[in-house]
Amino acid sequence: MDPAAARPPGPVGRRDGRAARVEPSAPEVPEEPENEENDDEELEQTHMTSFADWVSTADAVRGTPKKLEKHAALARYLGGLSDPELIAAARLFAGAPFPRRDERVLALGWAALSDVLLERSRKGGNDMAASYQRHADLGDVAAELIDASAPSGPPLQLEDVAKAFDAIAAARGVAPKREVLRDLLARATADEARYLVKIVSGETRIGLREGLLEDAIARAFGRDREAVGRAHMLTGDIGETALRARHDTLAEPTLAHFLPIGMMLATPVLDLAEIGERFPPPYVVEDKYDGVRAQVHKAGDRVELYSRTFDRVTDRFPELLEPLRAIEGSFVLDAEVLAIKDDRAIPFTRFQRRLGRKNVSEELRSALPATLIVFDVLERDGRALLELPLDERQTILRALPLTGPLVFARQLRLAESGEELVARLDREFEAARARGNEGLMVKDPRSRYRPGRRGMEWLKVKRALRSLDVVVTAVEWGHGKRREVLSDYTFAVRDGERLLNVGKAYSGLTDKEIAEMTRHFLATTVRDYGRVRLVVPETVIEVAFDQIQRSDRHESGYALRFPRIVRLRPDKPVAEIDTLDTVRGIAADLDPTAPERES
Repeated sequence: MDPAAARPPGPVGRRDGRAARVEPSAPEVPEEPENEENDDEELEQTHMTSFADWVSTADAVRGTPKKLEKHAALARYLGGLSDPELIAAARLFAGAPFPRRDERVLALGWAALSDVLLERSRKGGNDMAASYQRHADLGDVAAELIDASAPSGPPLQLEDVAKAFDAIAAARGVAPKREVLRDLLARATADEARYLVKIVSGETRIGLREGLLEDAIARAFGRDREAVGRAHMLTGDIGETALRARHDTLAEPTLAHFLPIGMMLATPVLDLAEIGERFPPPYVVEDKYDGVRAQVHKAGDRVELYSRTFDRVTDRFPELLEPLRAIEGSFVLDAEVLAIKDDRAIPFTRFQRRLGRKNVSEELRSALPATLIVFDVLERDGRALLELPLDERQTILRALPLTGPLVFARQLRLAESGEELVARLDREFEAARARGNEGLMVKDPRSRYRPGRRGMEWLKVKRALRSLDVVVTAVEWGHGKRREVLSDYTFAVRDGERLLNVGKAYSGLTDKEIAEMTRHFLATTVRDYGRVRLVVPETVIEVAFDQIQRSDRHESGYALRFPRIVRLRPDKPVAEIDTLDTVRGIAADLDPTAPERES
């Protein structure tokens, strides 16, 4: 949610009103060596940092749009913490209790969270529903519900919060997890509960992007910004990175097997002429695949595949393991997993049937066989390759003996520029689409591999598949800065005299247009369900989309993938919007081999 949308009601301080962490005024008295350790432990316990201090800093970050003010608030706070507190605080500011490489999860669902909140606040389900309608943010809901209910027990320390999250992750079963959360929230003030619930629900959003946190760590400890970013990329742990920044050991981490790192990202380009403005020729051009991005690690006989969110996904693609294991030596590859049939990519909307299963049946593997499209190499036989230019990495990559379902990405090298470049890329784009792929990747052959970064060295060329004229049938209140406007539109196509929904879009209109349409939809509401309103089906919009998938969610049997609003169409009557037959025809053209109906 947008940080400015729900400002905390006031500053957070200690319950007893005293200033936090006051240094003792007594003079230092020399002690015998055997007593120094005990006194140090006692001093550290005396000055443990309250969670309220963390909350105050989060409020300060949330309350300003200015980067320098965010940096200053964070740097002041982080610089005064002990080592264990620094690790915990940095992780919480990043929005999660654990490092991104840590496979532990809290596994607390909405039912358990809402039960504990209602118990803590002594409020009812209707109160919670009304609060969510006002805030559209679980953390702000928690703060409002708990506001009139005083905490019990000693004030929370930062260490208490970290230990509680460890205990929740370790607990087996909902009841033990709920008990730990109940004890944690019992000691929390309303403002503390706001952030605890945000972290538990994965919706921290305080206006603190990962890069800003790295900036603040560099500032707090006087370190090079790039060194902080590199250490974070290689460790996958912002807490460890902060600790290394304090102790000046940022240069120590190296690329390691089975510790996935961020994947290099591409910047979208809609106008082909823009490519020539980003970097000069030559250009490395590849198909843009619509599959599952995967980072492959192999050392000895062990092979693992990781997703872009660092989840281990090895078991989803068992047919890839033996061919990868057969390649001698060690490596880390950047690749995409998809299914190919008759030299054409099977649409992701079909391939995704494999993704949510722990065990993939022989039948499914036969129907949707996985192919690994390999396009980069990050390590080979103990040598990290991140700093090498793409051309040199490609030479090393293409020396690998790939066989079977392992194939190299289709690649061209173009030296054209200007109008010739645009014309050539346009032809290659259409050819990539004909192969069932999304579009093109255009890469600078001089580029280093920048894990987790989106720069101008890699560009992705995508275009909407096409657009449809549809009618809005329902609207929903937005989230964050749009929580007070109706910004999410469910839309339908015609099927004879019926209107059948085929998707929901929430992007494409300006803030002014959304405000105007909110007034219109409030006036034309047929039924109000709280967050969702059915409206008179009279507002025609044009939506663009990337794909059509079969869907049991809608009576139409179809759903548009990645729809976005192109424009309002007040000039077009509902009688002239597109039909379900049009949708069926597009779906058939996209995937002519698909069965008429899939379960």
